[in-house]
This record gives sequence, structure tokens and C-alpha cells, in this order.
Amino acid sequence: MPAAPYRDEHLPRYTSYPTAPHFNGGIDAGTYAGWLKQLKAGTTTSLYLHVPFCRSMCWYCGCHTTVALRDGPIVDYLAALRGEIALVAGELSAPLDVRHVHFGGGTPTILEPADFIALVALLRQHFPIHTDAEIAVEIDPRRLGPSMTAALATAGINRASLGVQSFDPVVQKAINRIQSVEQTANVTTGLREAGIAAVSFDLIYGLPKQTLQSCSDTVEQCLAMRPDRFSIFGYAHVPQFKKHQRRIAEADLPDGEARHEQAELMARLLTEAGYVRIGLDHFALPEDPMAQALAQGRLHRNFQGYTTDPCEALIGLGASAIGKLPQGYIQNEVVIGRYAERIADGALPTGKGYRLTPEDRLRAELIERVMCDLTVDIDAICAQHPVDARVLAPSLRKLDQLAQEGLVAFDGSRVLLPENARLFVRKVASVFDAHLDQPPRQYSRAV
Repeated sequence: MPAAPYRDEHLPRYTSYPTAPHFNGGIDAGTYAGWLKQLKAGTTTSLYLHVPFCRSMCWYCGCHTTVALRDGPIVDYLAALRGEIALVAGELSAPLDVRHVHFGGGTPTILEPADFIALVALLRQHFPIHTDAEIAVEIDPRRLGPSMTAALATAGINRASLGVQSFDPVVQKAINRIQSVEQTANVTTGLREAGIAAVSFDLIYGLPKQTLQSCSDTVEQCLAMRPDRFSIFGYAHVPQFKKHQRRIAEADLPDGEARHEQAELMARLLTEAGYVRIGLDHFALPEDPMAQALAQGRLHRNFQGYTTDPCEALIGLGASAIGKLPQGYIQNEVVIGRYAERIADGALPTGKGYRLTPEDRLRAELIERVMCDLTVDIDAICAQHPVDARVLAPSLRKLDQLAQEGLVAFDGSRVLLPENARLFVRKVASVFDAHLDQPPRQYSRAV
């Protein structure tokens, strides 16, 4: 297809705009405290809590996490996290309206069951969490036992995201993640029996030694468990930034064409099984809130990927966690020791951030709508922003070029991706990115 030359291009995933590599040290703890104070009463808010520990390292991992074979570092970190919750809450001038809570990692369920329950209780003490709030947690099925499952239910967890990646034993060995179908099925059943009915599976294509057959087999094995949602991500091989990825032989990785074929095969199998294809990499059953949000034009994108979350503010808690307030982005210190030191000193652990300009807000909305809807009306979006639309002239020229190549339909205002170009939506979104050619560039393959 015409888009083939872009398969190996490296582009942002656009879970934010500007993307995290362009955050800077000009946003400090004082700036963040001021932004928190300016939040009005009843501001709809999401909380993200980062737990940066795992019991073993999966070699494909691109997350901020570290291996903890003992519980001591986890206990110390939990104390710092509790301290940050109190510090952030103390800066607020009025009660917020928390509609979403997400525990990510790492492995959030590495905490002791009683500690997890107490942590959620502490959140409820400091933040008014809405009775209908979605409270989600990322789970490694290899590490979840009955006591932790019960604790999740007690804490009010109502959505679970399970890491699967691949059930192919050859691929699992190549990525240092041995996980059986039976383990995953037992955890899924246990969660549902505990009352946590909303279950999502994460899969990856482009892994070492992965084949079309192994992709097909994994999807079929997952379908037998009928999760509500799937996320299917392309493996991002960045060994220059993630040293453990150097254990993966580049010769074992599929090329751009093979990655494309794997992604499309998995998508076809899921849509044939009744799942709605959402944006770049998500799939949901028709009755799932995400499928409904897509149909109603209410789909959004944040650091967890596609989401139904329309909240006005996102507060990130934990080392490396990123938040977004109306004024801009904030990222905590990435290094756990530095994060804990800042909190011990009674200071917000802000490491860097970004203050949004009116032009950033315009470009962010254009990118989000393309990523979510695969279409956008540029004139209609521009009419909602106090920005001279002429700043988009370079973007329009790029869109004209993509239209000539058959990647989009473009009439001067409305952009539309054909279905066979869906996997190249990041390329289309990138035409609106004014920071794309600025260093640093740390991006994954477009497909």
C-alpha cells in the first residue's frame, strides 16, 4: 500500500502533546503547587498511581520499573507514596470530583493485600472519589493470588488489565516472561467471581521470534476467556534507553512488513469475533463503555492509551508519574531515591513539566481527534481556539502530500483515514506536531 515506506519511521505514540521528551525543568514544585491551588471545587479529576516494582524483568518492557526481590524497598516506597498523597491534597484549595483512579507500574499488585486496601482508603480520605468512579489496576497474572484478588474487590477495584503479551512458549522464553494460558484463565475467573467483571487483556506484536501463527494462536486462546477489551501494542525496541532490551537479539525481531501483517491479522481475528476496533490499538465488545464512547464521539487519549475518561485534571502520584492540569503537564522525579528524598523533605517531587500555550492546545486537540476518530475537521477545531490558523500552513502542506500518496482523504479542512491506513494514524497525527523534529527523539516504530 502507499503507506508502506512509513512502517519503519519512528514516531510518538501521542498519549500527550507535547510528548514527554519535550518536558523541561522550568516547571518545578512551586509551579505545580500553584496549579493545584487554582483547581476549582468540583473539578472532575483522575488519579494515577505508579508502583515501579516487579519481581522479575520482562525484557521487552519500556516502563519505569525495577526488580525488587525483597519487600523492603516496596515498603519504603509505599511510605513515600502515602506522603505524596498527603502533600498533594494539602495544596488543594477545594474538594475535587474524582471519577477515575488507575494503578499502573511495574506491578501494582506487588503490594501486600492489606497495604493495597489501606492505600485506597487513604485516597478516599484525601480525595472525594465518586461512587461511580472507575478504579482500575494493571495485573501480572503470574503474581496474583486469591488473597490479593479479594483485596482488590474489598478496595473497590472494578476494572482489571491483565498483561498477556503472547502465549507462544518460544516468544515467552525470548522475552523472559513465562505465563501459561491456565494461569491467565484462572486469574480471569477469580477476578470475575470476586465481582471485578470488567477485564482487559494486553497483547504485543513485533516481539522476538513472533510469527503470524503464534499471533493467531494467542488471540484464539484469549478469545476463549472473552475479556471486555484488548489492547494490542507494537513492541518498541529502544535498547539505548532500556538496557535490559539488549538481551533481545535484533535478528529475532520481525521487520516492518511482518509487524504490519501481525497487527492486521490480530485485528481481523478480533473484529470477526465481535469486537469493535478502536483507534490505533484497542478493541472492545460493543456493549463496553469504550465502544460506546467511540460511537458517540466521546473517546479520549491519555497516558494509559485510549480512554473514556473526560476529566479536566489528571494527578500523577508516584515516581515518574505524569499528571496534567489545565495549565500543563507535570512529571515526578523518575529515580525512586530522589523521589523519596523530596517527599521526606516535605516537598512535592516534581521533576519537570510543560506549560501549555494556546497553540499547543489547538495542536493537541487536532492530534487527539485524529488518533481517536481517524478523522478531524481542522476548520471546526480552529474555530474553538484563539490561535491564528495560519500556524498550521506547514501541516496542511504535509496533509496534501499524504493525500497524494493515498494515506488520507483531505479536502483542505477535513482529514479522513481510510480503513486500510488505520495503523498509520500516528504518521497522520504527526503532521500537527510542531516539536517533532526537535531533539530529543526517543520514539518507537510507526507500525
